Amino acid sequence: MRVALDTNLLANAAGINGQERLDVTARVLDGLEDDEVFVPLQALGELYGVLLRIARWSREDARGEVAHWRARTTPIPTTVEAMDAAIGLAAAEAACDLLLTEDMQDGFTWRGVTLRNPFAAGR
Repeated sequence: MRVALDTNLLANAAGINGQERLDVTARVLDGLEDDEVFVPLQALGELYGVLLRIARWSREDARGEVAHWRARTTPIPTTVEAMDAAIGLAAAEAACDLLLTEDMQDGFTWRGVTLRNPFAAGR
């Protein structure tokens, strides 16, 4: 299954939103093959900013975290068209089946991509 990650999931994986979110994110990502996981380049840029501004990481550490995700996943190029249609469109363009996000309605399917909030009640 092809899965796209958004900025919030990446931040949770970095541990900046607490242990519970880190644990849930680790369980969700566990078992996914790296070649099945996609991340829009925009999300990597946003992660860098979140790590610097909110988590107060050093530039070197934030750069290292972004490099980790860039190496572990398949980056989705961020085109002008994809930027206009946001992250959901990028996931659809990469033929992902699932988009893990906290920002949209859990269970909604759009253009073949089902949105899942791993932090929704009952998950």
